[in-house]
Amino acid sequence: MRDKLHIKIGDSVKVLSGESKGSEGKILSIDRIKNRAIIEGVNIIKKHVKPSASNPQGGIQESEASIHISNLMIVTGGQPSRIGRKLNTEGKLVRYSKKTGEEI
Repeated sequence: MRDKLHIKIGDSVKVLSGESKGSEGKILSIDRIKNRAIIEGVNIIKKHVKPSASNPQGGIQESEASIHISNLMIVTGGQPSRIGRKLNTEGKLVRYSKKTGEEI
């Protein structure tokens, strides 16, 4: 059984450590096996690409690299906050912000 993560695709997150510390972005994808996520506009790397039929010029491409999810904190209401889980009124398990108490 897979572990539950504190983040989901589409969440807005802040980077806590590393070269991109302090930057914010939206989660594009998550690798559950390696516990890494790709965030929009964060941790940009440059990759040298050989010329091919689809890209006859070749050159240097910039793309987002993954970041370990332990270095990410979800942003709710403009503030980074830890996440908890609790049962709502219908008995369904929901995520909530520990800083504000509101459901996510």
